[in-house]
Amino acid sequence: MKIAIVGAGWYGCHLAAFLRQIGFDVALFERGAEVFTGASGKNQNRLHLGFHYARDHTTRFQSRDGFSRFIERYPNLSRPVTDNIYAVPQGDSLIDYRTYKAIMASSGIEFEELGEGHAAVAGLTRLAGRIDTEERIVDTGAAARFFRAYLDPVLRLGTRLRREDIREAADGVRIGGERFDYLIDATWGKLTRPEIDIFYEPTLLLYYETRRRDWAFTLVDGQLCSIYPTDVPGQVTLSSVPHTPLGHFTDIAAAEHALATLPAATIHEKRALFEAQIRRYYPAFDESFTYVGPQLSMKTKPVGAEDNRACYVFRQGRVFCVMSGKIDTIFVAAERIISSIGQPDFGSGFGPGFGSVPTLLTGTPARVSAR
Repeated sequence: MKIAIVGAGWYGCHLAAFLRQIGFDVALFERGAEVFTGASGKNQNRLHLGFHYARDHTTRFQSRDGFSRFIERYPNLSRPVTDNIYAVPQGDSLIDYRTYKAIMASSGIEFEELGEGHAAVAGLTRLAGRIDTEERIVDTGAAARFFRAYLDPVLRLGTRLRREDIREAADGVRIGGERFDYLIDATWGKLTRPEIDIFYEPTLLLYYETRRRDWAFTLVDGQLCSIYPTDVPGQVTLSSVPHTPLGHFTDIAAAEHALATLPAATIHEKRALFEAQIRRYYPAFDESFTYVGPQLSMKTKPVGAEDNRACYVFRQGRVFCVMSGKIDTIFVAAERIISSIGQPDFGSGFGPGFGSVPTLLTGTPARVSAR
């Protein structure tokens, strides 16, 4: 069986590696000159356990389960964060500390409560409570090198596909005259659109250098901010729920234009807002962190107020559309696609996801070793 995958980020590369290893004929199309040139190479590099999502059960449990599976499948592509602090601020959170603790404990996720005098929380203030938990930094550079080498025989770099380049027929999908049995869109709705309403969000993160090695600080839950290490030792990103977004667009071309033409003055103004917010909880931020520069990227998100970043897979005929924002849910996407391949087509429109799709395969799929 021959499968085309579009988008060589985390999801496209993982799906290509998984399907190739279990015997499928795969072609991976990427418009960039290399893998991981989009959001997969420009993010916080965080391997979640679920602590970020107190208000969404599905995302929390997908992240929790995906965390251990990621470490098992790709043991050399992440490293632990020594001090990973989650804190509920006083008066600024949508959730109180006691409730947050109860949710996490009921999810079966281990953590340690930290008192105000603990060295890991030195300099932090205005907090109702704080915990330390295991999370990991994804080594994006190592991941890109691994997938580039492993998938080299099936990679088609520098190939920008448009929806009109794809022709569906009863016996498969044709791309430029080449026939495939199925197509998987891993571009986050940039090539095909899922049934749900989505928008495109240009984003800004800020890079800083610091002496605080392998230390992370995340405020939950609501319009708050976080500091997280990158795969470069001594470097972190600062993100902010209200200030990281640069706008909401229904058209991807308009969103990409806005990102490409972002004025330097806007970055300067945004940086002032980022830093004012983090100083509220870390007054000595300027003494420990030195600004390096911006990181610009693009996200695709569902319309609505829900705090949902779970993985969803939609199918229209022989075309799958993968929607997710978390690295740790790559395994959910793989299982849902492989369980649907060979099933009858859904019809003319995107179905409601996989709730009504018969499951052909159960359990954990064949392993893809990081070698």
